[in-house]
Amino acid sequence: MDPEEQVIVDTAAAFAAKKLAPDALEWDATKHFPLDVLREAAALGMGAIYCDEEHGGSGLRRLDGVRIFEQLAIGDPVIAAFLSIHNMCTWMVDTYGDDEQRARWLPRLVDMSTVASYCLTEPGAGSDAAALSTRAERVDGGYVITGAKQFISGAGASDLYVVMARTGGAGAKGISTFLVEKGTPGLSFGPPESKMGWHAQPTAQVIFDGVRVDDDALLGRVEGKGFSIAMSGLNGGRLNIAACSLGGAQAAFDLAASYTAHREAFGKPLLDEPTVRFTLADMATGLHTARLMLTDAASALDEDAPNKVELCAMAKRYVTDTCFQVADSALQLHGGYGYLTEYKVEKIVRDLRVNRILEGANEIMRVVQGRAIADRTKA
Repeated sequence: MDPEEQVIVDTAAAFAAKKLAPDALEWDATKHFPLDVLREAAALGMGAIYCDEEHGGSGLRRLDGVRIFEQLAIGDPVIAAFLSIHNMCTWMVDTYGDDEQRARWLPRLVDMSTVASYCLTEPGAGSDAAALSTRAERVDGGYVITGAKQFISGAGASDLYVVMARTGGAGAKGISTFLVEKGTPGLSFGPPESKMGWHAQPTAQVIFDGVRVDDDALLGRVEGKGFSIAMSGLNGGRLNIAACSLGGAQAAFDLAASYTAHREAFGKPLLDEPTVRFTLADMATGLHTARLMLTDAASALDEDAPNKVELCAMAKRYVTDTCFQVADSALQLHGGYGYLTEYKVEKIVRDLRVNRILEGANEIMRVVQGRAIADRTKA
């Protein structure tokens, strides 16, 4: 990294150490969603990391973004992950919105006075997102949206919902993207989900019961582009969530290395046992290879490389799988203490588990890779 890149990383690391790590366990225990802290991150330019500077975005690269999210996740993977979702929504408005939409929404998204959530998944359409059934019927001067979205991070707390809804026929080409404000009549939220992890951010259904929006709620004011918008957003979202796994796993590794250096068994530190050293060596190797793969995929996305989709899918799958295993190994090295909340590792394990499912389950990442391999082979 050059000096300017290092400053970006150091700023994120300092923020995570001061503003996230000290309160992460308390937020998890009390299910507190720290919007005030998120807005402090936005004040440092983390609310629109790779958005245009015209409306206040930081104008950074995807590579900078994954480095930032890794550092934030060392402090708390949950808050880092929500910030990555907000950034994905902000990028979608910046990239696909018209001039009026960008001018209206971006300044508020940049400073996070408006917080955004991404609404694609439905009760009956998870991995098969093109089969979604939420419908936006055309009416005079706007649309009426009916349906429900499932597993929405920030549901009820966020101010703006980026919603994929069907405006046309079956399949991907019939989907459009809408910007729906909290408080719009007919918009409501299910009860908060009780989850294995991610306790510090709310997750719930977002319900659309005849929600009327004006024409200017259609992102880009073009129908039928919603699925491609959603998938483009997910390329970066997959990298960011992988970076959150990497940061969480790095924190778990550091905890395990410190614990084994100070914990004695059979008259000597655990770290003197060859099997413990071998485990740490494997963990360190996993972290290093994950970071290299993530860096490569982020650079491909920055450069709009022909294989960017494949590399993003590959990185998301490998990094989230590998880093979950690193975190689990860190818990194992702590023995019984690793199962206790105060040692922090069990929270990391819980929080990283879902990263293998969201932004496209890792089985679907294999589908993406397999399709790319088949296309190359047949060409």
